[in-house]
Amino acid sequence: MRLVSIGGGTGLSTLLRGLKEKVGKEITDLSAVVTVADSGGSTGKLRKLYNVPAPGDIRNCIVALSESEEIIRELFQFRFKGGELDGHAFGNLFLVALTEITGSFMQAINIASQILRTKGEIIPATLDNVQLCAEFSDGERVCGEENITEYGKHKRARVKRIWIEPEDAKAPIDAVAKIESAHVIVFGPGSLYTSIVPNLLIKDIREAVLRSPAIRVFVVNAMTQPGETDDFTAYDHLKAFRECTGIDRLHVAIVNTKMPSDPVLRRYLAQRQEPVVPDVARIAREEIEVYAEDLIGEKEDFVRHDPQRLASIIMEIYKKNGILFRL
Repeated sequence: MRLVSIGGGTGLSTLLRGLKEKVGKEITDLSAVVTVADSGGSTGKLRKLYNVPAPGDIRNCIVALSESEEIIRELFQFRFKGGELDGHAFGNLFLVALTEITGSFMQAINIASQILRTKGEIIPATLDNVQLCAEFSDGERVCGEENITEYGKHKRARVKRIWIEPEDAKAPIDAVAKIESAHVIVFGPGSLYTSIVPNLLIKDIREAVLRSPAIRVFVVNAMTQPGETDDFTAYDHLKAFRECTGIDRLHVAIVNTKMPSDPVLRRYLAQRQEPVVPDVARIAREEIEVYAEDLIGEKEDFVRHDPQRLASIIMEIYKKNGILFRL
């Protein structure tokens, strides 16, 4: 099976940790198309200084797919404390340095992937220095990925429309080719408006998905996100994704049904995050096949999808539907 995952943030890296165990078995070719619209933290500072695509989500995906020794993975995720380097991740600096040396962000990713021995290919959604912009329900327009989430949090306004600047940003030819030849395309999990949708705002990516005969799988988040998906049900996630991207047809939705433990739930509620309601009947009425499962594992007091369980369900989906889609 040739599989392409599209997204960003911790959601995509969590998914990739599970999928890499299937490479060389069920998966013959694994690719991740990753958003580079991030504007916060170390990534945001480096973008401004060096005019490069955002390296943060790329770094996380490289580490997630890595088969290198643990010390090398820890080195890439190491963050400096104090001084001018405060908050910067070593992996971000490494990718920017390689880009400066080679003159190519793609080459930098490939070299870093070789060093960490990744079991899959990581491709940025674009090599252009794009900025994410949104219009909210109160009429305000905000630019910058980090600013969008913060505005939504503080004003309690909803995203009404979202776009990238420049709007004619191009996708790498490798990303287009991988999507067009994929058997399965997985969207999410991750921040809906700032990690998943931005990839599909790039015309080349969106059109490649629409041309591809692949099974389109959407992994719904386990928890709502303040400033982006407050009060969203599982169906609301799918509805917003389709409206924002123009990818109207989704074949399968994966929805979590497990609730966090009471102590973990209370901590999330204090941060205005709630479990996403699994309104599977509404999804099924859209002729979308639903896999409703207990998917979260609680580790270090965080609610995350279990990588292995998620990967296993995606394998089940392909085995069941591969022939159906003439793959």
